[in-house]
Amino acid sequence: MNLQKVKLGANNSGAPGKPGFMPKAKEGSSRTSGLVTFELAVLCLAWPSLSSRFFVCLANPLSSEMQLGSRMEKNDQFLQTLGKKIVNKCLDLNSCGLTTADVRKMVALLPFLPDLEELDISWNDFVGGNLPSITQQMHVTSKLKVLRLASCRLTTEDVQALGEALEMIPELEELNLSWNSKVGGNLPLILQKFQKGSKIHVLELMDCALTSEDGAFVGRLLPKLQSLEVLDLSINRNIGGSLNSIAQGLQSASTLKVLKLHSCGLSQKSVKILDATFRYLGELRKLDLSCNKELGGGFEDASAPLVMLKHLEVLDLHQCSLTVDDIMSLTQVIPLLSNLQELDLSANKNVGSSSENLLSRLRFLPSLKSLLINNCALESETFTALVEASIHLPALEIVNLSWNKCVGGNLKMLLETLKLSTSLQVLRLSSCSLVTEDVKLLASVIQRGHLTKLQKLDLSYNDGICDAGWAIFCQNLWFLKELTELDISLRPSHFRDCGHWFRYLLCAVTKLPEITEIGMKRWTLPASQEEELGSFDQDPKRRGIHFDHGGFR
Repeated sequence: MNLQKVKLGANNSGAPGKPGFMPKAKEGSSRTSGLVTFELAVLCLAWPSLSSRFFVCLANPLSSEMQLGSRMEKNDQFLQTLGKKIVNKCLDLNSCGLTTADVRKMVALLPFLPDLEELDISWNDFVGGNLPSITQQMHVTSKLKVLRLASCRLTTEDVQALGEALEMIPELEELNLSWNSKVGGNLPLILQKFQKGSKIHVLELMDCALTSEDGAFVGRLLPKLQSLEVLDLSINRNIGGSLNSIAQGLQSASTLKVLKLHSCGLSQKSVKILDATFRYLGELRKLDLSCNKELGGGFEDASAPLVMLKHLEVLDLHQCSLTVDDIMSLTQVIPLLSNLQELDLSANKNVGSSSENLLSRLRFLPSLKSLLINNCALESETFTALVEASIHLPALEIVNLSWNKCVGGNLKMLLETLKLSTSLQVLRLSSCSLVTEDVKLLASVIQRGHLTKLQKLDLSYNDGICDAGWAIFCQNLWFLKELTELDISLRPSHFRDCGHWFRYLLCAVTKLPEITEIGMKRWTLPASQEEELGSFDQDPKRRGIHFDHGGFR
């Protein structure tokens, strides 16, 4: 039965049986119980489980108020048990370990939330198989704008029920179904009710086992989603075969700002297909084509249309097997993306030997905040080009040079960059073959008041640093007042005794107000130092600090 909206106000002159009618209260009596009784009657129509008690409610208004109060108290207790509460019309039960019983309690709660705008029940396995009971209440939460169901182990029946329910929430702006494999092969059943003019802004379908047919359906659906800003199809390896259809649909997605196609089975041919689409995506801010290993060679003759993405802020091409010719082609394009803030070229080995011109031209990207070129096999010439360009990048906040062996013994080349990097927050130099002189240099930079904004520092897997180097470093560590994470772990195959520098480390940590995580895997502690660490851990003021040692030997 559909619930009609009934106005409860000053105008109660309607006739019996018509909306707006309410019997007048007798002179001298209170209207409060009548109002409560009438409102409860309306609520019973919306909530069938109350209908069997409706006439009792009418006969005994006081009893009805008590039952309603009891139900609301149980709802409050349910949320308190989970450590949650409704904030700004949002119910966030993400990763709460909901049981089947909890799902039932949540279903009972929904009729009391007619103004709910955001519901997040992601990462709760027992939602799977129970979603129909939730979707049956969607008519009550018709104002819902955000629905997140990521990693809920949805069944085929669940996705079918969801498809039927979506038309009851016409205000929906965000839908996240990521990490639900049963979405694959059933996507049309879920999204077929989306009509032209849909208000959807965000559609996330990461790792949903989408089929080539699902990809073709997305292509046909996109022209109907005129407000779409975020599309994430990542980790769906079978949609590469339907990229033609998706690209055709993207030509109608002029409002799109984020396009994620990470690990989608894209090939060299895919680059050419997408290039023809870029001219229609003038508002695009983020493009993720990473982890498509067959993409290598595709940019050789097809990178020029990237220039059309004048507002692009994030470009992720890590682990794409870029060829020497790809890099030469990108050298002509990337420096022209003047709004670029994040560039990830990681895990492309040819960057190390052939990107000298590309890295030197990064100086033309003054807005660049994040530069990730870890595991690129940088050589002396390319590292030098990077160093010279980095001096002209004052906005840098994140730099990752990990797994580039040429950095070891040459950190002094980055001295000017480190001095000028007043915004640097993350510096990763893991497995860079650093030597003792490198960490001494880093310590001197820190001591002179540079790197004051640094929050995360990764020096792990640099086993060539002697105890004297660690001692000088730890003595100056306390200057990094905003540091939250430090990693000095050793390689998996290498165990080593902590020297006297460990005491300097503990002393420094007491002066770092933001520190929470210290990685020290495979360092071994003698009994005396274990006692010091034990006393440190028992101090109530320092219990928020985690020494990740994997069990000292």
